[in-house]
Amino acid sequence: MYTELRETATELAAVLWREHTVYRERGGGVVIRGEHVERWISLAPTGGRNQARLRAGRLLDGGTTAPARSEVVVDLTVGTTELAAVCRRLLADVAAAETRPPRAHTERPAKAKGRSRIQTPRPRRRRHTGLASWVVLICVAGVVGLWGYSLFGV
Repeated sequence: MYTELRETATELAAVLWREHTVYRERGGGVVIRGEHVERWISLAPTGGRNQARLRAGRLLDGGTTAPARSEVVVDLTVGTTELAAVCRRLLADVAAAETRPPRAHTERPAKAKGRSRIQTPRPRRRRHTGLASWVVLICVAGVVGLWGYSLFGV
């Protein structure tokens, strides 16, 4: 299956991009990298006969691959031009997903208008030096006093 995928990927890469790199993926599939367009396409075997899982994504800075943005199962018996059309559609989906900014970053929750924040009186802060601190200070002063009395004894 790998040799069939490799041959199909090589033909497909020649149709899609002039500059490309074809290499084997860890899972037994084949990856086509188009560095100049910053995109990648992966053909991986599926359980079916003459079928492959076709995924597409973009390349990040430094050459690492981003997770696949779109995915489809294709029949390998169709011609290279039909596979190229499917790949172009997946690449268009990837490009459309990239131009659309993430929803969480663009939309901010609307502020409540007409409602003013109810001001509640804040409780006064307590004195920083509490009773326990005074007790500790008096004990330390007593110990120093006893030490001085025993040292110099009057």
